[in-house]
Amino acid sequence: MHAVVIDIGDPCWVSGPTAAAFHRYHSFVVRRPYHVLVPRGRNLRRHGVVVHTSEVIDPIDTCEVDGIPLMSPVRTLIDIAARCDRARLTTLIDGALRDGLISEDLLHRRIVALRSKGRYGLPRLLDALEGGELARGGHSWLERRFLELVHAAGLPRPRSQVVLARRRDELVRVDFHFESADLVVEVLGYRWHRSETQMRADAERANALVLQGRRCVQFSYRMIVDDSPYVVSTVRSALDIAST
Repeated sequence: MHAVVIDIGDPCWVSGPTAAAFHRYHSFVVRRPYHVLVPRGRNLRRHGVVVHTSEVIDPIDTCEVDGIPLMSPVRTLIDIAARCDRARLTTLIDGALRDGLISEDLLHRRIVALRSKGRYGLPRLLDALEGGELARGGHSWLERRFLELVHAAGLPRPRSQVVLARRRDELVRVDFHFESADLVVEVLGYRWHRSETQMRADAERANALVLQGRRCVQFSYRMIVDDSPYVVSTVRSALDIAST
């Protein structure tokens, strides 16, 4: 691998399934064809090497192992997501978290940053994240992150997963309820584009709460990951309005 990298020349990073093997992701091994990433515009061909190109390669997505330049564990997981099914991705995520290769915060931040770059595996990766959290029980990462923002801002802690209304014949369970202000906060999951069925269900839930006289604010996945000041200021303003 050293010889391949030296032959190609800087800048060059080992990527994809080859990088996954170097990071010791479960079931990946170093074997040909090797995968490498170079900046777009370099036209390279090497026997037994798959050369990928990217217009932007952020320093946060690179690292070095044993003197070999690699794409980072987080970026590697994002890059290999398209070739893995949900079960395998769940195993890879759990193993990487256990071994300290990745953190949930950084993984979600890089997903948001790279979502517009044509990463076809992102929906599958998000599906695996969501499914893994359901299997483990407890709050999702998104809900935990919201609670962290609330705590850091010195705001009162809301109750979680509270039943407050009915929608048709179903109970409406809200993500968070600030009892003193009767304020409901919903976090809208990982999906970039919600289906018509999901949007209708969300609208019916919100309508049921409003008809009961409750106030409800909603935050998207990207807002919580990438715009925490807006989330905090909105909650604070809603709580202040309730106290006046």
